[in-house]
Amino acid sequence: MHGDDLHSHHSDGDGLHGESLCGDGLYSIGELARRTGLTVKTIRFYSDRGIVAPTDRSPAGYRRYDTTAVARLELVRTLRDLGLDLATVRKVMEREVSLPEVAAAHAEALSVQIRVLRLRHAVLTAVAERGSTPEETESMHKLSQLTEEQRRDLIDDFLNAVFGEIDAPPHRGPEISPAGTEFTAIVRSMTPELPDDPHAEQVRAWVELAELSLDTDFRATVRRMVEEYSAEQPGAAVGPRPDLAAEVRAYVGPALAAGIDPAAPQADPTVAALTARYATVLGRPDTPEDTPLVHRRLLHRLESMNDPRRDRYFQLLAAINGWPAPEALAPVLDWSVRALRLRTC
Repeated sequence: MHGDDLHSHHSDGDGLHGESLCGDGLYSIGELARRTGLTVKTIRFYSDRGIVAPTDRSPAGYRRYDTTAVARLELVRTLRDLGLDLATVRKVMEREVSLPEVAAAHAEALSVQIRVLRLRHAVLTAVAERGSTPEETESMHKLSQLTEEQRRDLIDDFLNAVFGEIDAPPHRGPEISPAGTEFTAIVRSMTPELPDDPHAEQVRAWVELAELSLDTDFRATVRRMVEEYSAEQPGAAVGPRPDLAAEVRAYVGPALAAGIDPAAPQADPTVAALTARYATVLGRPDTPEDTPLVHRRLLHRLESMNDPRRDRYFQLLAAINGWPAPEALAPVLDWSVRALRLRTC
């Protein structure tokens, strides 16, 4: 019960020890307290404020209540337990406002409070898990408090730093330029969309992803990946180029699952198939003379891609957007990089 409900401005006995039901069919305040489970002081308090007024008074001045007072007090207790202030409760009881209107307004207010509490919980959990310094804690708190527009601006700044002013090879045509469908799809696939009512895991993921997007070294790394991707020439290939990460996973995944050592001769067919596929992406002939060059180009690309922060970004992105958790790329990249290094002159 709320503290301010426990005070009374009257000290009269109100017939506390009278009969359960008076001769006129009305309840004494004591009987009303027993029926509702509220204290006599609380009922007096509500009565003094006109929220549940007595139906009558006895000749001696004691308050008397009819049977509807039980239901009214139950409603008052429910509304108070739900967090409504006394002024609002009184308006509801006097039908100055409708209960559905009040419920809708307070539900909206509670939604805001819940979101704030989730943000605070997420930040405090992250601080505890990461052993953050006071400075890091302040930064995380600020990132969690950003408005939707501020979050969008932060991510737009990151994506512009990564994709902005990338020049596509002229022969590829404007239809797959950075402003076209190819890069537009990539940018969309890297954009976090924190929901209006995020759960704690999504908030923690957002804070970490925001920190990662502000990391200048990470920005530069992703920028190099995009530039290298843009510089690759698909030759006669028609349509969007295949995702190199997916290609590596498709070719190397089975060898990794089979436990083939990248240094073993059994790894040669996998390396050869992957190299031949990448030669097609580069628009180069699949000949023994070109193999060393393709090896070096592919090795450089995969070393650039093999940054654990890349995997982490997409894991966080999936958590924020409610997507299935992506399969880690690091194992197949590690295998490929080692296999190519051993076979590159």
